Amino acid sequence: MNKTELIKLINQKLSEKIQNFEKLIAETRASNNDTKSSMGDKYETGREMLQQEINNLQVQLNEVLKQQDFLKTIPVKISDKAEKVAIVKTERGLFFISVSLGEITFENQKIICISPESPLAKAMNGKRKNETFSINNINQKIENIC
Repeated sequence: MNKTELIKLINQKLSEKIQNFEKLIAETRASNNDTKSSMGDKYETGREMLQQEINNLQVQLNEVLKQQDFLKTIPVKISDKAEKVAIVKTERGLFFISVSLGEITFENQKIICISPESPLAKAMNGKRKNETFSINNINQKIENIC
């Protein structure tokens, strides 16, 4: 499996998320500016709710930007144990320890991108092929790592 191409795909997905957040923030700001009313307190409450939504979107955008920055720093290498940048295959799925992006399809395979800080990544951290780990009282065996 070509990790360089996989990282490019993930970076593309993150760029799409960034564009979507930026668009949502711009649209929400525009609607905030368009909100005009003679309702007094209701007007202020509405503006405050829109501002909170903008702040929430900004936090999410910043998180995706951090993920993108993290992707730029990770070395592309072959791994022999579960660690950052490892692709770990268990009987329950294929996991790429990189950023929290969820499920993507790459080379006709479903890969779940998980953060190194996720409970699953922590449970399998340092394990090698044919070793087992447990999460939520479910044992999993590592079938392969690359």
